[in-house]
Amino acid sequence: MQLELRDICKSYGHGVQALDQVSLTIPVGMYGLLGPNGAGKSTLMRILATLQEADSGSATLGDLDVLHDKDAVRRTLGYLPQEFGVYPHASAQDLLDYFAVLEGLGGRGERREVVESLLRQVNLWEVRKQKLGGFSGGMRQRFGIAVALLGNPQLLIVDEPTAGLDPAERARFLNLLSELGETSVVILSTHIVEDVAELCTRMAIINRGRILLEAEPQQAMAGLRGRIWRRVIARDELAAVQREYAVISTTLLGGRTVVHIYDPASPGAGFEQAEPDLTDVYFSTMAGHIGAGRARLPPADAA
Repeated sequence: MQLELRDICKSYGHGVQALDQVSLTIPVGMYGLLGPNGAGKSTLMRILATLQEADSGSATLGDLDVLHDKDAVRRTLGYLPQEFGVYPHASAQDLLDYFAVLEGLGGRGERREVVESLLRQVNLWEVRKQKLGGFSGGMRQRFGIAVALLGNPQLLIVDEPTAGLDPAERARFLNLLSELGETSVVILSTHIVEDVAELCTRMAIINRGRILLEAEPQQAMAGLRGRIWRRVIARDELAAVQREYAVISTTLLGGRTVVHIYDPASPGAGFEQAEPDLTDVYFSTMAGHIGAGRARLPPADAA
């Protein structure tokens, strides 16, 4: 089973093109959709979650028509939006049981088993009677996943799930998503490069509604070898370096600036070759050096 998107388009008023002929093939496993805020990620996620209409295009999940057979899709869909509300005075156990009733699990005994299983799966069983208003951000996200998993979905969509989480909660949450990706199509929509690098076997980079690059993260990084160069400079040198070289990113290190540039050949003295990471892939793609309409990355064994 896989999710096939073909030429999905969506525009809003005032000529804003949110999605422009988006085509993707998304297999079982963790799939990263990476892009800046406003790139079109959330619009695409809402369309796939049957919450919004596409202007044109097609989407199929196995034999299901995602855009037109919405009731059937909802029966096999789990969705965790970027922001979702909870009843702060309800306990995790009681609210999950309520959502299980809405899902159609009518028998009390069946619901009890499902609720316990899901709360254990997301590591919230020990705090099942605690009010949701007292949950941390990561605990609320894990509760949201428990709700999304009601009905054993084949398609799970999570939109910016780790924004605002502390490192420990982020690690717990990503580990949980990784487990879920073993049996379902899981789409992770995010602007956080590290989330995709750590979890996803395939990814796409989107900006201004268009897919700029679709690749395996490891292959994309390998394909940039020999093209990313690093140099440490004083802050007041940055403007001159940006005028002369294709700077793709800058970071501060001990009061000095580390610049990464894209260049297929050595840029000269002062630069050292850097081992590419997914951040370099992302910024090289966003700058137009690789991806749709530009030179494609070479195969990993040709780099």
